[in-house]
Amino acid sequence: MIVALAGVVLLALGLFAGAVLVLAPLGLAPWTPGLTLWLLFPVFSVLGYCLLVIGARSAHVRGLSILVSVLLIVLALVSAVGLVLASADVVRAPGSTVGLWYVLAIAGFLGLIGAAVRGRHWGETP
Repeated sequence: MIVALAGVVLLALGLFAGAVLVLAPLGLAPWTPGLTLWLLFPVFSVLGYCLLVIGARSAHVRGLSILVSVLLIVLALVSAVGLVLASADVVRAPGSTVGLWYVLAIAGFLGLIGAAVRGRHWGETP
């Protein structure tokens, strides 16, 4: 139970770090993302997911995997929308959009991998 709870907290912190990396370059959040957020977004997202799966009942693992994948894909899509709006000058990005590219790549990759393997069970052969 405590392992799953630690996973939820770390996962929430990782997703928050990713959200700040997306919202701050668009001027939608008053925070300034530092190097720590850049490092903790993927680390906490992956570590939190792993702890959540380890601490969860096996019947809930598929549902949790889908939920985490959806959250990461939504974060990647918001990043993509921000990039398009900033590139079209619909939204004036007060800073660099590198954070948007970073979150798009990391969250998109992790989310798509999670969604792609959700139908497979560990130990089964295709």
